Amino acid sequence: MTSSSDDSRTLPPQHQDRQPGLQAPMDPQPRADAADYRGSGKLAGKVALVTGGDSGIGRAVAACFAKEGADVLIAYLDEHEDAQHTRRLVEAEQRRCVAVPGDIGDPAFCQSLIDTLRREFGRLDVLVNNAAEQHPQERIEDISFAQLERTFRTNFFGMFELTRLAVPLLGEGGCIINTTSVTAYRGSSHLLDYSSTKGAIVSFTRSLSQQLAERGIRVNAVAPGPVWTPLIPATFSAEEVEKFGAKVPMQRPGQPDEIAPSYVFLASRDSAYMTGQVLHPNGGEVVNA
Repeated sequence: MTSSSDDSRTLPPQHQDRQPGLQAPMDPQPRADAADYRGSGKLAGKVALVTGGDSGIGRAVAACFAKEGADVLIAYLDEHEDAQHTRRLVEAEQRRCVAVPGDIGDPAFCQSLIDTLRREFGRLDVLVNNAAEQHPQERIEDISFAQLERTFRTNFFGMFELTRLAVPLLGEGGCIINTTSVTAYRGSSHLLDYSSTKGAIVSFTRSLSQQLAERGIRVNAVAPGPVWTPLIPATFSAEEVEKFGAKVPMQRPGQPDEIAPSYVFLASRDSAYMTGQVLHPNGGEVVNA
C-alpha cells in the first residue's frame, strides 16, 4: 500500500455494464487459473459439479479439483469464452470437463444438469454450489420484488433445487460445499437481498448437514470476504472498485486461488470429521462464526 492520498486504492478503476461480469476484460486479471497450486491426488477418480465455474472462485475451484485428480462439470450462465478457458485448464490436467450453460434459477436447468451428469459421468462425489448475483441498493424501498425474487432464485432457490436433485447421486462419502459470504455474518447495508440469501445458505448448510449425516454425506460452506472476481466490476462503480477490499485487515481483496484451497480441504478426506461448518477466508475480518 502507498502512503499518498490514494492509500486506500487497491485496484485500477473499472466497471462492466453486464451481469454477470466477464473475466477476460478485468485489469489486473484475477488469479483464478491456480497456476501455482500443486495437487497430490486428494480427489483422484472423483467427479465434481461446480456452479458458477466459468470464472473467479468457481474457475479456481475447478482448476484445483482437476489438479487433485477430479473430473469436473461446470455450470455457468452465458459467459462462453470464460467457460471454455476453465475447460482448457481442467483438460490440461488430463481430466474431463463438461461445460453447460443455463440459468441456475430455472428448475428445468437444474434437472438438465443432473441428467447431463448421469449421462457423461454416471456419478457425483462433490457438489459445489457457487453461482450467485448481487445488485446494490442504498435503500430497502429501492429493492423491487422482482430484484428480490431474482436474487433468491439464483443464490438460494437454485442451490436448494440442485442439491435436492443431486443428493441421490452422492451417496455415502459424498460432499456438498456451499458458497456463502462474510456478509451473512456482519451484514451489508447496500447488499440487503444478497446478504439475506447468504444468511439463508448458512442455515441451509447447518440444517442439511444434520439431515444427511446418517447417510454419510458431509455438508459444509465457505464464506469469502472481498475477492477479485468478475462479479465486482459488474456490480460496483469504477470508484468503488478502486477501493475494493481496502477495509479488511489485510488491506486488499483476495484472489480466487487463495480461496479455492478451502474447497479442496472440504472436498477431501482431510476434513472427514467436519460437517455443518463454515470456513472464513476473508482477509482477517473476525466474525461470529
